[in-house]
Amino acid sequence: MSVHSTRVRIVGEEYTIRSEVPPEHTKAVAAHVDAAIRKVLENPAITDPGKAAILAAMSITDELFRERAEQEEVAERMQSLSGELRRWLPPGKRG
Repeated sequence: MSVHSTRVRIVGEEYTIRSEVPPEHTKAVAAHVDAAIRKVLENPAITDPGKAAILAAMSITDELFRERAEQEEVAERMQSLSGELRRWLPPGKRG
């Protein structure tokens, strides 16, 4: 894979990100991070950009963990349904 250099702006700071993913993906990730930090900075009690970045990282990680849990739940339901469907198949097709 080729390496792309993509310029992004997060909370007013410009960064050049080198990665193998398409630039559009890198820009979307940066926009998500920027939005998360800006949301934290809406709280007037938080003025330190470092603290805001940590709190935004916590929020993004919470999103990730919730999505993973939901994905696991869906996979378990699909496995259960697959077992039920197998019972309806003729014995030679149950695999």
